[in-house]
Amino acid sequence: MWTNQLRSSLFLVFFYLTYVNGGAIQLTSSNIDSVLSSHDVVLVNFYANWCRFSQMLDPIYNELADKVAKEFPQHGLIAIGKVDSDADNAIAAKYHVNKYPTLKLIRHGLLTKREYRGARQVDAFMDFIRKQIVTEITKLSTPSDLFTLDTKKRYIVGHFDDENSDNYKMFMKIAGLLRDECHFVASVNKDDFKNERPLTDVIYYRPPQGLNEKDMYYMGGINEQEALLTWSREKCIPLVREITFANAEELTDEGLPFLILFHKSDDHESVVAFEREVAKQLMNERTNINCLHADGAQFLHPLQHLGKSMNDLPLIAIDSFKHMFLFPDINEMSKDGKLLQFVKDLHSEKLHRDFHNPPPATQPTTTTTVSPNADGSESKSKHIPKTSSTANVDQPANNAKQFLNPGSHSSAPPESVFIHLSPNRQRYSFRDEL
Repeated sequence: MWTNQLRSSLFLVFFYLTYVNGGAIQLTSSNIDSVLSSHDVVLVNFYANWCRFSQMLDPIYNELADKVAKEFPQHGLIAIGKVDSDADNAIAAKYHVNKYPTLKLIRHGLLTKREYRGARQVDAFMDFIRKQIVTEITKLSTPSDLFTLDTKKRYIVGHFDDENSDNYKMFMKIAGLLRDECHFVASVNKDDFKNERPLTDVIYYRPPQGLNEKDMYYMGGINEQEALLTWSREKCIPLVREITFANAEELTDEGLPFLILFHKSDDHESVVAFEREVAKQLMNERTNINCLHADGAQFLHPLQHLGKSMNDLPLIAIDSFKHMFLFPDINEMSKDGKLLQFVKDLHSEKLHRDFHNPPPATQPTTTTTVSPNADGSESKSKHIPKTSSTANVDQPANNAKQFLNPGSHSSAPPESVFIHLSPNRQRYSFRDEL
């Protein structure tokens, strides 16, 4: 007991001295666990002293820390920390930092999915911080509110007896951790919702319409954080995400090739069909590829690289961050596991080999022709129809550069387009460049 009191006293002294001295909290292997576990939200700047971008950010970040300490003096609410990634490289490795400065948000001691990628100015940072402490749970007043929810979104719905209960506090914590991936709604101590919780508090997942999914109830202990978080994350993060210019950098930073459905903005049927086939064929490939869909009007440049236009949509392509490959026929994505084979052919490099040495065309059907013999009798012989004299069997049909520059010859598949949406080298120093 005395040991715990002493530890708490020393911890408070440490933070008092930190805030008096000003600036961000220097996180090291000796204090990072206690700092992360004792604050609801911690923004961490992973920097390197040799990185000029880190040097430029340092005074701004220290000013941010002072403003946060002044605006949010509540103990345990928000901390602004920084890690010297050279001096404490084990911490940087633990959080998979490979560029500097990297700004990560840690909530309730757990790393959130998204990095901070906004403007590196104090006002922008403050706007971001203020949003992090706003509850992400929409309160339900009457059962009819359930029918007003957006049918295109994913929801985790909870019905609770007491707002001060451990169950509801855990629900709030999970909502905070997944605030960027899902929508959380709840009723609390409402007689109108007694039918929703006849015996105890309940949580269930409500999918968007069109996926042929039903509401799914959470069957574990609500106060078991790891189990509830895992279940909610599986439901909230779809197998197929939409890629936009707003999240492209984040998605490329995950390092997985893209399998992308390009479609017209009003073509919801193709998206639903693609999601269905991904669920059927690619569940075991989630760690190997990112399945995405994109509004073709926003990504005309990749389509041009593939020799395609809006008139050719919908279509499916892989961007490996080196090259782009076109799925032969979107109408066959549900046949014989062809979508799965397309992904496997990427990882086995068959797509690249086939580009240079395309499989032979199907042998034309032989036909029987009748011609007269010298004596006037009929003679039957086998004849293979001629192919066009202009056909070039060495040139694959999906060579995008041939579409863009007729008559030219490319020695490689179309180059990746989405690699150019990866983290901006004008804002970061990359460790692999050392």
